[in-house]
Amino acid sequence: MRKTPAQRVALAVFGLVIAVVFLFPTYWMFTTALKTPAQILSPDYDLIPLSATLENFGNAIAKPGFSTFLTNSLIVTLGSVVFALVAGLLAAVPLARMRFRGRKGFILLVLVSQLAPLEALFVPMYLIMRDADLLNSLWGLLLVYVAFTLPFTVWTLRGFVKGIPIELEEAAMVDGCGRWGVFRRVTLPLLGPGLVATSVFSFITAWNEFLYALVFMRDQDKLTLPVWLSSFRTAFGTDWGGIMAASVIYAVPALIFFLLLQRKLVGGATAGAVKG
Repeated sequence: MRKTPAQRVALAVFGLVIAVVFLFPTYWMFTTALKTPAQILSPDYDLIPLSATLENFGNAIAKPGFSTFLTNSLIVTLGSVVFALVAGLLAAVPLARMRFRGRKGFILLVLVSQLAPLEALFVPMYLIMRDADLLNSLWGLLLVYVAFTLPFTVWTLRGFVKGIPIELEEAAMVDGCGRWGVFRRVTLPLLGPGLVATSVFSFITAWNEFLYALVFMRDQDKLTLPVWLSSFRTAFGTDWGGIMAASVIYAVPALIFFLLLQRKLVGGATAGAVKG
């Protein structure tokens, strides 16, 4: 059905309102980071600051440990994304294309493993990491994040693999490709949207995780950026300008990662690939 001009205007207004509601916290954070402490604590809070300062950003970057925490976060986050994608892809393809004993039970186990909240796994995970001598280790934290994101990665990639017409793979085999050739030349290129979607989820999960990084890491030089954000609140009060500036800085890598991959998030890569 064609929409009337009034309906289109109503939808546009509704979409604008929703966008404002979701973007306002980000706007508040950014504008607060540009204000002085006197402006932040003033009872007459200006939504549009008449003057701006970058002092909060300078203080946040100059805070001890920033570069170290940033490096640690990038290592464990990007490492967990790569490990989860590789392991998830190697599990998803057989689950989607092959038939073997225990396949349905394994798929159900993958699904059920996503139901437990991360907080409920904290004590058993701590005991496992302690017995494996992986506490206070970036590699140990990386493995924890892989364990968190791997079930979702396997489940999601399995759905994407099943969405690829099997006729494409069969046609490639008829033309002389082996299973590895079919995977490399047919399946893997068409999995672009699925790999991007799961990598974004893995990145956000690992990048924003706070509790495990705080407890598992004992040395200051092995902490991550979420823990660094908590350092702006002390017994003497909260540095609101600093924590807002730090939050903006903290959000930049995730935003860059998303912008680099957002084109691949569009689905329908196989639409029309098979005729008849």
